[in-house]
Amino acid sequence: MVFTLHRYVFRELLKVFVLAVIALTLILSLGSILRPVQEFGVGPRQVIHLMSYFLPITLTFVLPMAALFSAALVYGRLSSDNEIDACRASGINMLTVIYPGLALALMVAVGNLVLSFHVMPYFVHLAEKSLKADAKQMLFRNIQRKGYYEVPPDGRYLIYADQVDLAKDTLSGVVVVKLKDGEIDEIIATEEARITFISHETTNQVHITAFNTYRIDAEGTVSLGLSSFAVEFGSLLGDDIKFKKIEQMKRIRTDPMLFRPVARVAGEIYAQLSTELLAQNISAGLADGPGAFYRLHSAEKFVDFTASTCLPRDEGKVELAGGVVVIESDAAGVRPSVTLKCEKAVLYIEGDELAPTLTMEIYNARAEGSDDPIMLRTIRGLIPPADMEEAAAGFKRQDGSLIPDKLTLPLTVLEKGPSSRLTWLQSRLVRRVRKTLAEIQAEINSRLVFGIGCVPMILIGIGLGIIKKGGHLLSAFGASCVPAAVLIVCIISGKHVTENLGAQSLSGTGLIWLGLALLSVLTAVIYRKLLKG
Repeated sequence: MVFTLHRYVFRELLKVFVLAVIALTLILSLGSILRPVQEFGVGPRQVIHLMSYFLPITLTFVLPMAALFSAALVYGRLSSDNEIDACRASGINMLTVIYPGLALALMVAVGNLVLSFHVMPYFVHLAEKSLKADAKQMLFRNIQRKGYYEVPPDGRYLIYADQVDLAKDTLSGVVVVKLKDGEIDEIIATEEARITFISHETTNQVHITAFNTYRIDAEGTVSLGLSSFAVEFGSLLGDDIKFKKIEQMKRIRTDPMLFRPVARVAGEIYAQLSTELLAQNISAGLADGPGAFYRLHSAEKFVDFTASTCLPRDEGKVELAGGVVVIESDAAGVRPSVTLKCEKAVLYIEGDELAPTLTMEIYNARAEGSDDPIMLRTIRGLIPPADMEEAAAGFKRQDGSLIPDKLTLPLTVLEKGPSSRLTWLQSRLVRRVRKTLAEIQAEINSRLVFGIGCVPMILIGIGLGIIKKGGHLLSAFGASCVPAAVLIVCIISGKHVTENLGAQSLSGTGLIWLGLALLSVLTAVIYRKLLKG
């Protein structure tokens, strides 16, 4: 008899639960893809894929609410039809009647934990791969629709264009705006540009080959002619702790450099450190005496230069100023040397971190024996000094990844100590690592609490459904939503407190678990009343 009762109640619960899951999933799935459609400009085909990829995220929230709705509705109807009273009169214990609802609650709790810790991050990774494969179409589609595109993830580059030719992968009337600290740092304008995407494991690189190019910055306008540069098209979804599996979070907690935002800040430190090491190396070479020259070389030529001052700047630049003289000579000795004189030249560190190269830009130079100024002379492919590379290599592991602990220590390889910008970047890395560890702690605890909290939340719905047998069937569900809202508020508030670097992480974790404790106490109070009745 008891088994028949359990089967009957569970079947009623399951019918309402499945219908509620389907209805809520359809509604929330449409809402979940609005942001990618608006921000990323995905096409119709991509929308269908994203709906399936975002389904586990939707189910994480849908399953508890659907189970709560079905529990309150079914047990409310059983109580209003006096079926609960009939069971009591037959000698069946109240807890026995509640077993099917408890079984559903446990199933939902386990399903929620599996979804949040394992399934949801995997499907987010699939969505990221799908968006990444469609990156070119997204860029062109956004420019067609809005006239510009903000390159993710940090929006440091804005690409404007008048016309788009998707068949030829070209843009016409192009303006690329580079932002720094929210302000325009550099503008590159060109009549036509060809766009090429190169896919890497974690990011895409947008290679822009531009014709008849002009660069506008604080120094003025310079004609670059044919120019090529790369812009990182970073992660759209994956660079967030809330989309990581539990195994990934544990690995990141052990080695924060596995988290892309941390690695990006460390890369900025390494670029600035390399810049200051280069400036230090050049300054030491020029300090040998008046008229001393410093030599760099490439596979094809030697470049000897001198200057009054050599200072490191941001973005991997070393500025040479005051009486700059540059002598280009052919490594094979076939072509005659060319001597250029100017007041300013800049060295850039470019290319791969493991094999960087130097580019020299010489502004408003005059060749020896000529009165015609050269607005811009660019020398590419120069090899960095060996001792600079040796010093910088000490901050890397054998696999080429950076060591965050070394990057945040006082850098003894710099004779004058780190610059103010390098010190600022070091403190920024420390803050980013702390924030990442706090986010991991908050995310793990919030997923646990929300998953476990499904059990008392659904039991409260069952209890209120039985107690409110004289009211409307939906009144029990409405009343049950209040404790569920308290749980969610505690989780969100606790996450914010934990992620706040000025607060103690234990207080945030305690606030996250407080919601579960409140629900457990309320469950005990409700069932004490039911068992007494």
